[in-house]
Amino acid sequence: MLTTLAVENYRSLRDLVLPLSRLTLVTGANGSGKSSLYRTLRLLADASRNGAVAALAREGGLPSTLWAGPEVIGRAVRDGRTPPQPTRRTKPVGLRLGFAGSDFGYALDLGFPIPADTLFNLDPEFKRECVWTGPSLRPATLLADRAGPTVRTRDRTGAWAGDIDPIRLTDSMISEFGDPRRCPELLIVREQIRSWRFYDQFRTDAEAPARQVRIGSRTPVLGHDGADLAAALRTVQEIGDVEGLDLAVDNAFPRARLEVTTTDGRFELRFHQHGLLRPLGAAELSDGTLRYLLWVAALLTPRPPELLVLNEPETSLHPELLPALAGLIATAAKQSQLIVVSHAQPLIRAIEAAAHELTEDVTTLELRKEFGETMLDGQGELQRPSWHWPKR
Repeated sequence: MLTTLAVENYRSLRDLVLPLSRLTLVTGANGSGKSSLYRTLRLLADASRNGAVAALAREGGLPSTLWAGPEVIGRAVRDGRTPPQPTRRTKPVGLRLGFAGSDFGYALDLGFPIPADTLFNLDPEFKRECVWTGPSLRPATLLADRAGPTVRTRDRTGAWAGDIDPIRLTDSMISEFGDPRRCPELLIVREQIRSWRFYDQFRTDAEAPARQVRIGSRTPVLGHDGADLAAALRTVQEIGDVEGLDLAVDNAFPRARLEVTTTDGRFELRFHQHGLLRPLGAAELSDGTLRYLLWVAALLTPRPPELLVLNEPETSLHPELLPALAGLIATAAKQSQLIVVSHAQPLIRAIEAAAHELTEDVTTLELRKEFGETMLDGQGELQRPSWHWPKR
C-alpha cells in the first residue's frame, strides 16, 4: 500500500508531500490543484510503460508543466509588502515525482536535456531514478539507482553489482531495465505500478461507447471508455459480487434490476425500473443513470487492483445518487487502496460516513492555493511525512 505521495515543480504543485491511507479523499475548491495531483499519479503510471515523456508532450512539454512561480516565495511577498519578482534559479530545474509504500518506494527526476543538434530538444531526460525498500530513501535502502545514462543494482547479497548498465536518457529505468536474476524487486515495483487503475469522467452523450450494443467477452475489468459495460456487468453477475451488484442498483433505484441479454454474441443492457412496462436499453438511459451503472461495474470488479484512482466520480450524478455511490466506494476500499479526487463536499461527507463503518483507515486531504502554489490545508512542517529526494 502507498503511504506517501511526493511532487515537486509540477504545475501548481511546487512542493507537496501527502500522506496516503487505505482510502484517501482529495478535495478542495476549483483550481486548487486537484486535477494536477491526479495527473501526477497518471505520470507515474506512464513511466512504468515508458510513456512519461510522451504524456508530458501532450501537455505542451516540460516547460509548460513546470511550476511557473519563483523558486522561493519570500516573507515580503507573503505579507503583501512587495509583488513577486523574477529571481535567478539556484537549483537545477526539474520535475520530480515519487511515492513510498509499506514495501518499496520510487522517485524520478526529469530535467531539460543538454542542447544538441536535434529537433527534440524539449524532450525531458531522466536525471535520476531510485527504487528503495521500506518507507524512506536512504543509501542503505537503495535497490536500484539510475544516474543519467547508467543504472546500478544490488545483487542478492546486498552488495552493488559489478556491472553498470547503460540506458537511454529518455527511457525510464522502471520500464526498460529489469533482470530477474539481478534485481527482481525492480520488476515487482514495475508490475505494482502497472496494476494501478484510473477512471476519469466516463462519456454519457448520445454517441458514448457505453450506449452501443457490442460483441462481448468475459470482462473482469471495465474499460476506461465504458464500451464493455454490458459485458462487465454480466461478468459480475456470473463470477463476482452478485448481492453487492443487486444492492448497489436497489440503493440508487429502488426495486430496479439489471439484465444483460445477448444475440449472436452482441451484449445488450436491459434496465428494469419499477413502474415501467418494458426495460430500457443503454441508449435510453439518462446520463446520470448510465454513469452510475458505469461506476457500479468499475467498483465491483472481480479483479480488484492494488490502487484504484477516481477523478470527480460525482460528475452528472443527481445528489440523491451520491450516498449510493459513496457506499460503493467504501466497499471497494476493502479490496483495493483508493484515492478519490472530488470537489463535491456532499460526496466526500457521504464517503466518510460510509467508510468509517468499514475501516478506520480513511484520510481526507483538502488542497488550497496560496500565491499560486497548492498546499495541504492544515499541514505544518511537523505533520509533513518524511521524504528525501535523490540528488542529481
